[in-house]
Amino acid sequence: MSMRAFFIGAAITALVLAPCRADENKTSPEVVSLESALPSDSKSVRLQAALRRPNGAGPFGAVVLLHSCNGNWLRLDKRWGLVLASWGYVTLSVDSFGPRGIKQTCDRGGPADESFDAYRALNFLARQSYVDRNRITVVGFSRGGRLALWSVERGSIERYFDIKFRAAVGFYPICRGFSGHMTVPTLILIGENDDWTPAQDCRDMVAGRSTLGMSRDGPEARMVRLTVYPNATHGFDATGLQPGRKLFGHWMEYNGDATERATQELHTFLDGQIGRP
Repeated sequence: MSMRAFFIGAAITALVLAPCRADENKTSPEVVSLESALPSDSKSVRLQAALRRPNGAGPFGAVVLLHSCNGNWLRLDKRWGLVLASWGYVTLSVDSFGPRGIKQTCDRGGPADESFDAYRALNFLARQSYVDRNRITVVGFSRGGRLALWSVERGSIERYFDIKFRAAVGFYPICRGFSGHMTVPTLILIGENDDWTPAQDCRDMVAGRSTLGMSRDGPEARMVRLTVYPNATHGFDATGLQPGRKLFGHWMEYNGDATERATQELHTFLDGQIGRP
């Protein structure tokens, strides 16, 4: 074989084996409706969500995406839904605010039934023939990250549901007030300079020094993994935060290095937890 033929063959092989980039699929997501998670919740508003699915029949692993306190569910779908779908996962980005007539909750509390939104999405995905109901993860950002942790903390709302999440991920979540007793493998990604949801609170939770004063041992002590990115702030993955600015009294700024590292860590974590068996 000539050297020229070798390099051409290698280039073709690389193109075939390379994963699809997020910008190679810019089609709009399918907007679906989510029913109530519990029978007692039957009077609550019907939510909507942006659904993406890879090519093929599946069944695929799936990811529920929960937005931050400023909403922007479609922006979350474009920023992360596209990426995760290119990795071969079904994604469902939940709109917790629009149907409820809420603009943002960054300076106020949210609705009580929002705590069940992740399970609304989980129940929807579990009914789809192209989804493996045993391989569904919840990934949340800021307030959504807190809801993701709340969805899998032992003894919280998870006890009400027969169908469970396989894993959970929180991007810069509020860790204060959590025991750290999680029912499934949980990954937390946060910036060292986050002045809104401090990294130290997450360190304390993971180390068993939570504000609840509950210690862990055995396998459960290793259920939560924390990664803290130097020089990164709240919202480090939001490309719109260039340059950084103060919002709601907190500094927020895009950090390319932290975003790249978090993307790689998220990819590895998802493949390990809900990748094809």
